[in-house]
Amino acid sequence: MLILGIETSCDETSAAVVRGPFDQAPFDWAQGEQDKPGDALRLRSGHAGVELLSSVVASQDDLHAQFGGIVPEVASRRHIEMIVPVIREAMQRAQLQWSDLSGIAVTSGPGLIGSLVVGCSTAKALAMARELPLVGVQHLEAHIYSAAIGQALPLPAVALIASGGHSHLVLLRDHGSYQVLGRTLDDAPGEAFDKGARLLGLPYPGGPQLAALADTYQGHVEPLPRARLAGSLNFSFSGVKTALRRLLQEQQPLDEQGRARAAAAYQESIALSLAERATQAAEEAGFLPLIVVGGVARNRRLRELVEQRAQRIGLRAVFPDPQFCTDNGAMVAAAGAHKLALSGPDLVDLECTPNQPLESWHRK
Repeated sequence: MLILGIETSCDETSAAVVRGPFDQAPFDWAQGEQDKPGDALRLRSGHAGVELLSSVVASQDDLHAQFGGIVPEVASRRHIEMIVPVIREAMQRAQLQWSDLSGIAVTSGPGLIGSLVVGCSTAKALAMARELPLVGVQHLEAHIYSAAIGQALPLPAVALIASGGHSHLVLLRDHGSYQVLGRTLDDAPGEAFDKGARLLGLPYPGGPQLAALADTYQGHVEPLPRARLAGSLNFSFSGVKTALRRLLQEQQPLDEQGRARAAAAYQESIALSLAERATQAAEEAGFLPLIVVGGVARNRRLRELVEQRAQRIGLRAVFPDPQFCTDNGAMVAAAGAHKLALSGPDLVDLECTPNQPLESWHRK
């Protein structure tokens, strides 16, 4: 299957083409292969998940920097300008004709409604004009399937989705089978990073700037006080923001070393909260593999802490390539390929919804 994926849920205009999904049957170790390197997730086909043929992302960071955040109307207008050139380039890089495609996948929600409308309308028009199946993909689901680009998606598993707008722990029993185990009670972790960056006077986009500043600090890092929700897998990041504000007020004026130390403490608190809850959820679910996705999954410190804790208790931790952690069409195409293969297409009157929940579509 060759799937075109379109992503316009927020401020990235993106399109990608993938081939797959490939057979995910485990490698047969009984045929004298026990001494070969690798693990039990090697595939008979030699492939895993989907193969990426092209990926194009047009960022709007420079456009929104002057406002210090994303302006929805500005974002949707830029999507209108960029959507056709981005799709055209993705098809050209994949060296495909429209007749080669098996279907089109598009993010249908959640997200900014104006941005979603641009992507969905374009996908519908292309599907009708080219007589191709159309698949709507929920944005959180797409993030999960970013871990299926070039590798097997280990199932069943627990997924941590950590991004600027979302913070979810999800039990994946099978493709399209989702149970939300926990979520944020206030800010998402990426949002918390951005707000902490503003407190530190860092430019937009703040999250990556804060992480870069934190990584320059070489001393001992003492995390800031953070919420501990007993008996729950939910997250809360409002308390750590308050702790950072108080720290900055008490220690003014801060030199560059002091700012780096404060950024490192703030990053450590958020990363610890995510790593602790995620590994706890995977352990309680029966020591299932832990998939860590979303924009915050690019964070170096979060990856280190998850890997350390997972290794300590015997969990397998899976991360997508960092370039596929932020919003992109490749993850939409990967999710759409699996959904089309296992569940079939959606109707052409597919609706885009700004608050679309993560729901199961699994069909036995």
